Amino acid sequence: MPTSLSTSSAVGSLYVDHGGWLQQWLSRRFGGSFNAADVADLTHDTFVRLLLKPCEFDGSGDARAFLCTVARGLCIDQWRRRQLERAWLEALASQPGFVEPSLEYRALVLEALEEIDAMLRRLPGKARQAFLLAQLYGMGYREIAAEVGVSERMVKKYMAQAMFQCLVLEASLSP
Repeated sequence: MPTSLSTSSAVGSLYVDHGGWLQQWLSRRFGGSFNAADVADLTHDTFVRLLLKPCEFDGSGDARAFLCTVARGLCIDQWRRRQLERAWLEALASQPGFVEPSLEYRALVLEALEEIDAMLRRLPGKARQAFLLAQLYGMGYREIAAEVGVSERMVKKYMAQAMFQCLVLEASLSP
């Protein structure tokens, strides 16, 4: 009989049944990358996802497989977040007059970087490449077309896609 997770009590019950197991699985699988507090947070966040998007399982095996999939995705998000933070801090440290940013400022910048990263990942590969060549290297459309191997008209289309995503991102970040 399928287990329905349409209520918080059903998710609570699933947490009691599988929370410890998931925490051990995460520790064994990713213990080198995460400390005990990170593993506890990832376990908790996995079950929060179930509260936000309820589903049904046919049995304990299905529930554990789903929990592993969600937890693995959260680990990837965490690694990506850490990679962004490291790159940003390295870029900051290489600047003259480097001053360690406050924790609040770091959190705000990292949130914005995560949103930008997500926006760039939504773009098709060539559109992302064209946008980054224009923004990071100041290349013109003709240069980008030669670099990417497409026409200038296609570069204009890619840039329009990227700019639209920038507008969507700006609208979502505006209060």
